[in-house]
Amino acid sequence: MSDQNGRGGDRPRRGARHDRGESNDRPRRDNDRPGQRGKRSTERSGRSFASDRPAREGARRDPRPSRDADGAHRSGGGRHVDEPALPDDIKASDLDRAARSELRTLSKENADAVARHLVAASRVIEDDPDEALRHALAAARRAGRVAVVRESVAIAAYATGDFALALRELRTFRRISGSDDQIALMVDSERGVGRPDRALEVGRAVDRGTLPVEAQVGLAIAMSGARLDLGDARAALDELERAPLDLRVVHVWSPTLFEAFATVHEELGDADEVARWRKRAENAERVLDDADSEQDAVVVETEAGEEPDADGVGA
Repeated sequence: MSDQNGRGGDRPRRGARHDRGESNDRPRRDNDRPGQRGKRSTERSGRSFASDRPAREGARRDPRPSRDADGAHRSGGGRHVDEPALPDDIKASDLDRAARSELRTLSKENADAVARHLVAASRVIEDDPDEALRHALAAARRAGRVAVVRESVAIAAYATGDFALALRELRTFRRISGSDDQIALMVDSERGVGRPDRALEVGRAVDRGTLPVEAQVGLAIAMSGARLDLGDARAALDELERAPLDLRVVHVWSPTLFEAFATVHEELGDADEVARWRKRAENAERVLDDADSEQDAVVVETEAGEEPDADGVGA
């Protein structure tokens, strides 16, 4: 499993929402996540962005993992009474190497337990985000000062619709790691708690040029969604046009980005552009489905000097 950020199967992965909010001022679920469409996205992509689930009533829960970095106040790596059971087929070695390296400060038993919970969370995030959050919180109670663990809690919390918890965990992750790679998740979380203006402030505070390409795309989509929340479709299009885009190459986030363009053009009333971008999204999805599951990008074959057409990705 490859990832531009150097991590793979290390935590739950979700993508940023884009659509205009509905009755609760939150965008609807529409499979419009950067680099993340369905199960294949979790196989291809590493670090992700925000989720796409509206908030649930009563989603709040005890969000505060232990501050103890190595779970020393607990009994080694054995299962704790409040932890979800771990499937026997999940091994600590299944965790991505870069993520495992963050667990080096823990005892071996505890590190293995944390790693297995992170893998379990990643495995079930698409089908059972509540269970993913239980695993992520179990890891956090054992290793609350490890960045990848707090990142996992944030992503899983967001997947359940607990945007406030996601924000708290993202701030902790950012403080520990010094990384802005999850900025799109932060922007989307602000949208999730009904603060699109604050979402735009958070996004503008980051130098996009310092972000990995995937994070730049995710941020563009999240910022565009915040503009739609505020009813400004033209500004939403401007945000999307800041995303790196090359129609000759299909990335894991391409279908999501193309769908976001279609959504904005729909708001603008341009039916031709809506059809064009939706066709591109469908074609990009097909290209990714046909490609090797380990590939994060696929070059679209065309004749020399020819632009990709409707049978490829461009139209």
